[in-house]
Amino acid sequence: MSNKKVAFVLGNGTSRKIINPFDLKQHGKIYGCNALFRTFAPDYLVAVDTKMIMEIQKTNYQHKHEVWSNPNKLTKQDPNINKFNPNKGWSSGPTALHMASMHDNAEIYILGFDYVGLGKDNELVNNIYSGTQNYKNINDRATYYGNWQRQTMACINQFVRTKYIRVTENEESYIPDTLKDCKNLKHITIDSFIDFFGITPLKS
Repeated sequence: MSNKKVAFVLGNGTSRKIINPFDLKQHGKIYGCNALFRTFAPDYLVAVDTKMIMEIQKTNYQHKHEVWSNPNKLTKQDPNINKFNPNKGWSSGPTALHMASMHDNAEIYILGFDYVGLGKDNELVNNIYSGTQNYKNINDRATYYGNWQRQTMACINQFVRTKYIRVTENEESYIPDTLKDCKNLKHITIDSFIDFFGITPLKS
């Protein structure tokens, strides 16, 4: 295993559902998004959606763990929530990725960044937490992923010396055109990721 500084950015696409975040802690820092805090405390939790911030505050999670969000009326009233300055105006996943990049991690593994919906026509929402509080129902239409793709590309192109590894469900998984020309990004399957780190997959 390399001695390089490694980090994991966990989006909430279903491709990462067989990965137990606890298994990653020994290998590097973990940057998570939104409802991940319900079952796991990453090193850094990023949440920019107002409803999700309200959910976090109700649990007092931010009193014991590091939470980051954009400055607004809600977060400015809470000294326990760290604020991004400047505010890039990005979604939680790409914002977490940018944060990990700012921390000088040499290799960043990107999990749960699927950029495509579920179902036969990829029309259904793709999120581990769909059907739960503050998320769409499992039969709702998928969210538009274009902004997330462009934000991810902007981050990767900004940090050209950082090596990014996006973990996909299989070799046929969707790769956005916006990411195909990023020379410091490669894509590996979830099985390859599991083998490399020697972790045990969760039962799906």
